[in-house]
Amino acid sequence: MIREIVKIDEELCNGCGQCVPNCHEGALQIIDGKARLVSELMCDGLGACIGHCPEGAITIEEREADAYDEVATISQMIKAGKATVFAHLKHLQDHGENGYLKEALGFIKANREAMPFEISEVHELLHSQKEAQPASGGCSTGGCPGSAPIAFDASGFKMAAPADEVPSALTQWPVQMHLINPAASYFHGVDLLVAADCAGFAYGNFHNDFIKGRKMVIACPKLDQVTDIYIRKLTSLIDDARVNTISVVIMEVPCCGGLSQMVKIATQQASRKVPVKEIVISIRGEVLSEEWI
Repeated sequence: MIREIVKIDEELCNGCGQCVPNCHEGALQIIDGKARLVSELMCDGLGACIGHCPEGAITIEEREADAYDEVATISQMIKAGKATVFAHLKHLQDHGENGYLKEALGFIKANREAMPFEISEVHELLHSQKEAQPASGGCSTGGCPGSAPIAFDASGFKMAAPADEVPSALTQWPVQMHLINPAASYFHGVDLLVAADCAGFAYGNFHNDFIKGRKMVIACPKLDQVTDIYIRKLTSLIDDARVNTISVVIMEVPCCGGLSQMVKIATQQASRKVPVKEIVISIRGEVLSEEWI
């Protein structure tokens, strides 16, 4: 299978750390003064970190690869030293990847003489991590914080009376990024709304506040496949359809920031300049921030 993986040029990397908070899966860390990919398993290849590297040290490499091989991954990490290996082991434990963790520990035990650390240090590391983890909730129970189950109290919700029904503000179809045609005449010279899939469900007045007066496209940077097509379509909307402005509505969860990053990359690749506004919605449907980026 073809896999896209983040590649870091250590000669260019200055260890500034700007990429780390923009890796939505937590696969990057600054270790020994360099940005390192501590888990190929969790790297989705989206490249949200790329635009935040001031040195151009991060790229995406595409290569033919079998299904993820933990033994091959951990064997390569050994060369980077103890800190990188331990960060990887903690990463596997934090995301509940117990099968891969078992494979990694098996490799370490089988090659203990070649390890730059003692086996007892590994046991101490994992034992302390396990004790520190909460009983439930958060990333430690498995994966992205955007997937953590949360229940809300909606007792204050009031259904609008029939006379107050609000018609849809949508004026074009389709809206999903894979399906839209940037050359469609209705995109020419308009204000464009680029929205995360979940935003329209989280924000109660989405049609009136965001769709009205705009043409809309939607996408999910975490679940959609081949998102480089999205960047090409967004670039075409800027250069060929000559949209006036772009409003990006995303959720507060980390993975959603990838949608803003795709828009940023498209604006960098486009020959025209357009103003871009980012609106962040909380999972409770509140506007957390609204700013031009």
